[in-house]
Amino acid sequence: MTIIEKSKRGVKYFVVDAFTDSAFKGNPAAVCFLNDERDDAWLQSLAAEFNISQTSFLTPLTGFEARFSLRWFTPVAEVDLCGHATLASAHCLFSNGLVDSDNIEFVTKSGILTAKRVLDTSELNDEGSFLIELNFPVIPTCDINLSDASSSMISKALSGATILDIKATATNNILVVLPSLESVTELQPRMDDILKCPCDGIIVTAAGSAYDFHSRYFAPKLGVDEDPVCGSAHCALAHYWSLKMNKCDFLAHQASRRSGTLKIHFDKEKQRVLLRGKAVTVMEGHVLV
Repeated sequence: MTIIEKSKRGVKYFVVDAFTDSAFKGNPAAVCFLNDERDDAWLQSLAAEFNISQTSFLTPLTGFEARFSLRWFTPVAEVDLCGHATLASAHCLFSNGLVDSDNIEFVTKSGILTAKRVLDTSELNDEGSFLIELNFPVIPTCDINLSDASSSMISKALSGATILDIKATATNNILVVLPSLESVTELQPRMDDILKCPCDGIIVTAAGSAYDFHSRYFAPKLGVDEDPVCGSAHCALAHYWSLKMNKCDFLAHQASRRSGTLKIHFDKEKQRVLLRGKAVTVMEGHVLV
């Protein structure tokens, strides 16, 4: 009996740290394999029970070897796109031998997303080492006209940090550019004030040296004060920094306490963002209810 087949022990799950090669780093996601119908209230309740930034739910699609329905929930809401939980889901499928292909298709609220297993050429001595490449839609950034009150609100939410640039994203986030890595890492945002801002979340970023750029992401409205490593935010960051740096390939660093690393390629012609990263399984078990 496989992980996905019905089990008297309930719903099989894994907790995976994504966009890292070390346990307890990167961004944790719970990956649940559904073997029967569950209503949305149950899915949301389980996500609240895990109480980490994302819980993903995988359902195999009949007639397809490597195609799955995929949904993502924060502790308080379902979301339309999540990078790290998609990477975590692909990692579970690849590392447990649940697909024979090096390519997986996920049917999601953001269309069909793909995950590809890629040899990690930096560690040729480790035969089991691989990267996962996600193919996501770009999230365009654009100029934003803020009222004085909104500008003041954002400045207050970021504890008066020096703002070099500010953009809106197509996913109702605000992208704020700060002067340096230090200004990103040392930022102490005011969550109560972020809740009052006219957006779902705030991405802060700065250009780097060892990395092309650094970032952090705050989304208390979605039940996630700080998302440790946010793949979907990098679909907007890739668009912004491609315009600023006139390049399409990036090594990015999310400067949260847990931290994480992403390799990014922005395909301008197809308007897609390829995100590469690793993942580590840290827990597994069964949900018994």
